[in-house]
Amino acid sequence: MEGKETIRKRLEESSRVKLEMAASPGLVEAIERAAEAIADSLRSGGKLVLFGNGGSAADAQHIACEFVGRFGKERGALPAIALNTNTSCLTAIANDYSFDIVFERQVRALVRNGDVVIGISTSGRSRNVILGLKAAKGLGAFTVGLTGAAGDEMCKECDICIKVPSTSTPRIQEAHITVGHIMSELVESWLFP
Repeated sequence: MEGKETIRKRLEESSRVKLEMAASPGLVEAIERAAEAIADSLRSGGKLVLFGNGGSAADAQHIACEFVGRFGKERGALPAIALNTNTSCLTAIANDYSFDIVFERQVRALVRNGDVVIGISTSGRSRNVILGLKAAKGLGAFTVGLTGAAGDEMCKECDICIKVPSTSTPRIQEAHITVGHIMSELVESWLFP
């Protein structure tokens, strides 16, 4: 396949996934409900906590930054943190206990009742993400999952599960960052009209 053909094909695939999401009333409602939960938590003094592995870790820290910094307008900083950014915690917990609990352990230390916790896993089978969400739910946090079409296992631990209708990791990740941007825009517009 030639370069231009590959480029067009990938752009079309990415667009199709997002158009399918836009046409799904359930997905649109889930994204809105997740943004409402974040806004409600932040209004009440809560925080947003995110985590994931690999590309999903990058998405978690990208989304956290949109809240702490700014998204589209000048406004106050909002409390958000990506747990995968603390390499000392990640490596110590993985070494001393297990990689499976690198997020669970941090959740138990940092998450409080009323916070919103977002776990990101394209497959929906990342054990450490599932255990982190489960711990958050047990602490009274509102849990949101960002996953792909096959992410049913992770969704069991989520108050809201946003499942991108794809099994392609790159297409799922592209949609996840779009969802993160949409939630950032909504929360910012509601809290800073």
